[in-house]
Amino acid sequence: MPTPQDANFARGNKITVLCAPDSFKETVNATEVASAMARGVARADSKINCQQIPIADGGEGSLDTLVQAVDGVFHKAGVRGPLGEQIQAKFGICPDGLTGIVELAEASGLSLISQDRRDPTLTTTYGTGQLIAAATELGCEKIILCIGGSATVDCGIGMIQGMGGKFFDKNNNELKSPITGKQMLNIYSYEPPEFMPKIRIACDVNNPLLGPNGAAATYGPQKGASPEQVKLLDDALSHIASLTDADPNMPGAGAAGGVAFGLSAFCNASLESGIDLILDALNFHESCAVADLVLTGEGCLDSQSLDGKASMGVARVAHKLGVPCIAIVGKTGPGADDCLQDAPDGVLESYYSLEDRYGLDRALNDPANLIEELAVEVITNWVN
Repeated sequence: MPTPQDANFARGNKITVLCAPDSFKETVNATEVASAMARGVARADSKINCQQIPIADGGEGSLDTLVQAVDGVFHKAGVRGPLGEQIQAKFGICPDGLTGIVELAEASGLSLISQDRRDPTLTTTYGTGQLIAAATELGCEKIILCIGGSATVDCGIGMIQGMGGKFFDKNNNELKSPITGKQMLNIYSYEPPEFMPKIRIACDVNNPLLGPNGAAATYGPQKGASPEQVKLLDDALSHIASLTDADPNMPGAGAAGGVAFGLSAFCNASLESGIDLILDALNFHESCAVADLVLTGEGCLDSQSLDGKASMGVARVAHKLGVPCIAIVGKTGPGADDCLQDAPDGVLESYYSLEDRYGLDRALNDPANLIEELAVEVITNWVN
């Protein structure tokens, strides 16, 4: 059956390209990537109608994307950073005044710590809890919490403390705040905050809490953990799980160093697909339905991209609507070809990698210009 896109070509109508990328972690944000793609599209063919919809999946950049999408308002608060230092961090409030949007990376993100100081046994999500508390003080009863990009493996315990929760040792002595990853082993009981907003967690991974695919083993090394520290953190997470009735094997429990599990267990938070939540907020399906081609992208395309990452979420919507989708990515890893439509679960028509084309140094130091160059090539090849 002919698609609307086929009809556009047959009638000679103006072609529409939709640029819907995520950020390239620690290099360019989603808005900058979308702009670079759009410049490349215009250079390749100035007659193409190009629409930019920067997206996110619950990771870094989700706050900006969501607040702008719903026409919300940004606020700032003084909070603790991941190593306990005082910082300024922002959060958003939706026009209804009842829904706050908080991004964990703002107060507890890996990008806030230099490479030589990264150690998830010493970091905390306390500041993110303070942001949630600040939103509730302004009248928010519901919180959308975007949890990607964390520097922590503290099961969200620090965050709950920042919201006003209390944790106690085996002698019923209250543990001083902020609790860090290695201090989880000292927890034996809990007292909830006086006020608990309804929290929806926008999650971008499906990992369980414990074991070889869990929070410590999978993400601890990325946050600076040694093999010995990975074991310590996995034991600490297991200890926290033993204090609750929650399921440590639920998909996404290991997200953000166990934040998803901790807030589900102690705060009755709900865990949702971050990309689905954000695409709905952006009315992405409507925009995609009238496009002839979708360009998406992210920092790394690999097997994990199939588990709720932004680019594949975009590609799945496009595939369902019969719109071809091509990805421009920073680099690729094992399993990247599994994302292609010839693979059982793949939906991408093709992908282009900055690192493969230009080398790692240029990909890291000049990503926007290189994305633009690749977009020129993609559109030229596609149109021809």
